[in-house]
Amino acid sequence: MTTTIALFPGRFDPVTNGHRDIARRAARMFDKVIVAAADLRANYLFNTAEREGLLREALADQKNVEVTHFSGLTVEFARKVGATVIVRSMRAVTDFEAEFDMALMNKKMAPEIESVYMMASLEHLYVSGTRIREVSALGYDVSDLVPPHVYEALIAKYKERDAAR
Repeated sequence: MTTTIALFPGRFDPVTNGHRDIARRAARMFDKVIVAAADLRANYLFNTAEREGLLREALADQKNVEVTHFSGLTVEFARKVGATVIVRSMRAVTDFEAEFDMALMNKKMAPEIESVYMMASLEHLYVSGTRIREVSALGYDVSDLVPPHVYEALIAKYKERDAAR
């Protein structure tokens, strides 16, 4: 019997209830899901270790989900961990063009790896890490959009930032 390993890569800055929903749904579809925070040279609110820790806590109840981080090409990391599927999510039609372009390039680089797209659940359609960062930085209560420990981490991060000013 073949084990199907799926990779769910992303920035997860911060991890949202939408990310958690996609990971949990993917865990019902595949034997093993590796959720991996991208370690890119980008300006993140949370560093790689923080994002990985927040993800790990958010998905601790999922027995077939492993949390890690990666750098470089997603398809190369997928090969390294034995994933034959890359899980991506879409919230709206505006996500389609970028995701379609990415899927085509991934297929060119790694024809043996399939891309699977999952639609965001209705209650998470408007939730994005970018919006969470924007509105929470301005004091909006996002406690219903992220796991409780992520909300606490956001508050602590902004207090830390404000104290440094």
